[in-house]
Amino acid sequence: MQANTETDWTIIRRLLGLSWRYRSGCIKVFIYQFLLLAMGLSGLGLTGLGIDYVRYQMQPTVTPPHWPLGFAPPASWTPMNVLMAIAAVMLVLALLRALLSYAYSIAVAVLVERYIVVELRARVYEKLQRLSFRFYDANETGSIINRVTGDSRAVANFVNNVLMQSIIMVLSLALYLSYMLTIHARLTLACLAVVPLLWVVAAAFSRVVQPQYVRNRELVDRMILHIAETAQGIQTIKGFAREREQFQVFEASNDAVRTQQQNIFWRVSVFIPSIGMLTQISIFVLLFYGGHLVITGELPLGTGMVVFAGLLQQFSGQISNVAQIANTIQQSLVGARRVFEVLDAPVEIVSPPKATSLPRARGAIRFENVSFGYNGSDDPELRDVSFEARPGECIAILGATGSGKTTLLSLIPRFYDPQRGRVLVDETDVRDLNLDDLRRNVGLVFQESFLFSNTVAANIAFGHPHASREEIERAARIAAAHEFIVKLPKGYDTLLGEGGKDLSGGQRQRLAIARALLLDPTILLLDDPTAAVDPETEKEILVAIENAMRGRTTFIVANRISTLRRAHRIIVMEDGRIVQVGTHDELMRASGSYRRTAEVQFAE
Repeated sequence: MQANTETDWTIIRRLLGLSWRYRSGCIKVFIYQFLLLAMGLSGLGLTGLGIDYVRYQMQPTVTPPHWPLGFAPPASWTPMNVLMAIAAVMLVLALLRALLSYAYSIAVAVLVERYIVVELRARVYEKLQRLSFRFYDANETGSIINRVTGDSRAVANFVNNVLMQSIIMVLSLALYLSYMLTIHARLTLACLAVVPLLWVVAAAFSRVVQPQYVRNRELVDRMILHIAETAQGIQTIKGFAREREQFQVFEASNDAVRTQQQNIFWRVSVFIPSIGMLTQISIFVLLFYGGHLVITGELPLGTGMVVFAGLLQQFSGQISNVAQIANTIQQSLVGARRVFEVLDAPVEIVSPPKATSLPRARGAIRFENVSFGYNGSDDPELRDVSFEARPGECIAILGATGSGKTTLLSLIPRFYDPQRGRVLVDETDVRDLNLDDLRRNVGLVFQESFLFSNTVAANIAFGHPHASREEIERAARIAAAHEFIVKLPKGYDTLLGEGGKDLSGGQRQRLAIARALLLDPTILLLDDPTAAVDPETEKEILVAIENAMRGRTTFIVANRISTLRRAHRIIVMEDGRIVQVGTHDELMRASGSYRRTAEVQFAE
């Protein structure tokens, strides 16, 4: 995948655009937070008012407390009545804040978990379904998995822990600053003189830590890939008694992630206390200068010094959040780049704007001077390939590993497009056809057929999920799979393990053939379906193939003469070129690769 070269600000703008999709949820959270701030400030003001009232009762010579909103307690109230009233209002505010905090937490959880994370994962996964095979050729499994899971959550963290927290922080700072200025402007400016230095430290931290997060994601990708390969290759690992060595490889990968995270944690653990230490300078100024103002009578003790101290503490706490926000935004930017790489990746194989429909193909296929390379290199896998297959004809393909057999098959359903030349189905370039129509006319059976962790019936009906049980069984009978299916514990309703591991290789192949036949395709592609089976299983699969080929244009990649001789014509490939074409008898009469291969097999 091409690396995302967008600047941080461009990524941030895109993240803000993404956040705008969830603006109603964000506004709801902001309203809750504003109310919580207002209640918190009201409670702090009432605390200061209570202190001033107690001090005035003890020292009537000091300035009487200033009652908010012009309210003053009735003259008939005793001091204890007044204090109880203040305490009661504070208790009600505390209860309301508790309820509102609960609602705020629920609103945040719903916004992030129910909407942002779930929808973003769905968008990434949906895009992965539409990307071409070229994308999967260029990206490792671990990286793809991590982009759907960890990176999607990192983007959601931007909305919750960066965007919303930043707005809440700005809102809070504005309220705290306004309140402090109303108490004493000069004291406010003196206490907050250190704030610009905090922003300088935060900017320096961001420049240092972002490359560390990039490296961390790469190491996590590598670790996930190793886990996935271990799960897929456990038979090979155990068969060669390599469990200890594989664990050592994982341990080294895990240690690399841990070491990288420790490097990040070390920088964060230095940054956050540094921010905290700088904010404490403000407290020193408050005690020195603010205390002087109280002693000289210029500042009240409760609604002045005490409330200002509470406001300054809250202000400093919000400034300290800069550290957490700066740390989170670096994680989010790294994750966002990787998510946007998927969302921005070009969908290379699509139906053209005015696609030709193909409800039911006749099955005529022609390659015209086709050349193709996976990386567009000067050393392509296919070179000037030209041939024609008539409807209902069986074409077998023989060649050594790397000769281009599988690549040739992959061009028919448009898994890739050729760099030069054309592939035509029924005299129409496949690039002009509706992609879904084309692929519904093509049945595929691979050398290693993949089965899903689902029932036997669901696996057969994968391409036609609304098929009836009768249609499923008919396809299974044609594929010579019905007999072994009915012997399974629950027949067609038997739940298969991952990849169909509880079935034999021949059984898996016959289920794959049934899956391909359920669509009733006019074109059938068989990529060496008998390569990894024993002779007895090969006979069973060949019976299924004989049944499947009837009335269909069939391409079968094979290396065994017993399979090749069943074809109407045989194509022999070397280094991406067609070097021989003919029937079995014709090729046996000519000198060349086919006869040499046959002589070796007959001699065995």
